[in-house]
Amino acid sequence: MQEMMQALVSKQKEYFYGGHTRGIAFRKRQLQLLKEAVQKRESQIVEALKKDLNKGEFEAYLTEIGFFYSELKDMYKNMDYWASPQKQKAPISHVGSKSYVYKDPYGVALIISPWNYPFQLAMTPLIGAIAAGNTAIVKPSEMTPNTSMVIRDIVTATFPEEYIAVVEGDAEVSKALLDQKLDYIFFTGSKHTGKKVMAKAAERLIPVTLELGGKNPAIVTEDANLKLAAKRIVWGKFLNAGQTCVAPDYVLIHESSRRKFLKLVVQYTKRFFGPEVRGKRSYPRIISEEHVDRLAGLLDKEKILYGGAFDRDSRKVEPTIMMDVQLDDPIMEDEIFGPILPIVSYQYEHEVLDFVRERQNPLALYLFTENKDTEQMIISNLSFGGGCINDTIMHISTPYLPFGGVGESGHGAYHGKDSFDTFTHRKSILKQTTKFDLPIRYNPSQKTLNTLKKMWE
Repeated sequence: MQEMMQALVSKQKEYFYGGHTRGIAFRKRQLQLLKEAVQKRESQIVEALKKDLNKGEFEAYLTEIGFFYSELKDMYKNMDYWASPQKQKAPISHVGSKSYVYKDPYGVALIISPWNYPFQLAMTPLIGAIAAGNTAIVKPSEMTPNTSMVIRDIVTATFPEEYIAVVEGDAEVSKALLDQKLDYIFFTGSKHTGKKVMAKAAERLIPVTLELGGKNPAIVTEDANLKLAAKRIVWGKFLNAGQTCVAPDYVLIHESSRRKFLKLVVQYTKRFFGPEVRGKRSYPRIISEEHVDRLAGLLDKEKILYGGAFDRDSRKVEPTIMMDVQLDDPIMEDEIFGPILPIVSYQYEHEVLDFVRERQNPLALYLFTENKDTEQMIISNLSFGGGCINDTIMHISTPYLPFGGVGESGHGAYHGKDSFDTFTHRKSILKQTTKFDLPIRYNPSQKTLNTLKKMWE
């Protein structure tokens, strides 16, 4: 295994050193080829997502295929400008020189993707890697084998292995890849695995982006539009059966609005998913029986307001609302990553800050309020990857906002220009004139020192 991975990385390094990926016209052509290959296999992608996660066609396009097209379109349109050298100012002490920042690809990039959005989270980082001029190795999740196979077919039919390759397999394959002399690592997945990836990267000082997760709060204040808050939280939470790293993990609702909000949450859950969601043909499955068992273990029958049913054989867990949840309940310990929504009530604004700060920095935070001062208070006093005011999830679907975590929810960001920047080294170059040579740097006298102080102080 090690020898095979080493040979692949060596082959890609040789291709990169040959300068094949440097030209912007070449990169744009590869993105166009990738888009055409995906367009040809749209139906196969939808079918694979159905087999792996039971995603319906609408959800498959909205959250996976359409997302990919949006990212590629923005990258294709803007990458000429993003890739061009940027001229910078020069201080008076550097008279005669010109300063530039060149956009340099790293080399061989490894992209390790997860199972919850198996197409999108493998292919959108690949867009950035290609646009920035790298070669790439994509390691899809073994837990979604059908989607992995389609990704492999798309890539192998479009690109030579020495440029873009797909490597399938389990954790041992990932370990073998991480043991290689890579130039960049882009990982999306759990915090537990992310620590292992970062440790491996540290051995060779390889730069790394980690896209992880966390307990993302949805804060609903007493002045919020409760109807819209309930509607948008239900949609964002139960999308992909809750298996979304930026899904609202729990709701913090002001005590005065609690009863009305609970009624609205149940109302919209019924409207969107129906009373017999386990039998719905398009409702996503939980990824494995073990994950069903884990979710079932978090349920407290005494606190279930709605739902609570599950079926291990079909891997379906009903959208579930839990009320009167306490902060020390098991469901509040770790990220849920499933269709269970705990509701926690609060009385005072300062309690909200304490609730969120008691846990690691979340990947996302959602605030529902009509008060600008409350907005500023939350944004200024809590650390989180990104989020929305009066919405959920939608901040990650625009290519104009960076997406990434902070602290234990990850580091580094991508989407749009940030995808290009993530896979790009900013190389600083100073071009000095040969028409004259100022003697000041060669003369360590008191007069020279006084001149320097006047310039710099």
